[in-house]
Amino acid sequence: MTEQELSNAMKTHGDTVYRLALCRLQNAADAEDVYQDVFLRLLEQRSGGWDAEHLKAWLIRTALNRCADLGRSRRRRGGTLSLEEVPDMARPVDEGAAELWDAVARLPEKLRTAVHLFYGEGYESGEIGALLGVPAATVRSRLRRARAELRNELGGFDDGKSVSEADGTYPYARRAE
Repeated sequence: MTEQELSNAMKTHGDTVYRLALCRLQNAADAEDVYQDVFLRLLEQRSGGWDAEHLKAWLIRTALNRCADLGRSRRRRGGTLSLEEVPDMARPVDEGAAELWDAVARLPEKLRTAVHLFYGEGYESGEIGALLGVPAATVRSRLRRARAELRNELGGFDDGKSVSEADGTYPYARRAE
């Protein structure tokens, strides 16, 4: 991979890699380490013929793997940052959504990751399943559990909208560009 290709990948997908790492690890320093490691590994890859979707999937899968590695070492040493200490890049622009994303940050890791990839990055449940190595039905179950926990915590109500069992889509999900 050339430096120009790496630079383009970082500009196009860098925010996604960082936000995913931050969502997964909830530690800005570790998220920065994952960001750096992922793009260093990309530089070493022979990715000349990859299309944009393959590149993004590779980056997300590599970030998830690196997060798992760092998560294990972080649990041994302990400590995380509060959301107030997180850089503005990871904060929702809409202050009304801040309470929701704060609640998402308190979800268990598996639920938090599914929510981030589905709502934050716009992936469908089948795509998330492939990235995480679990069946699409498992992703849909995690999303249902996450919504139920968020509804209980935030005092919301059931709007009747849910992930479609047939195609795994949600009426409001959009793929982030």
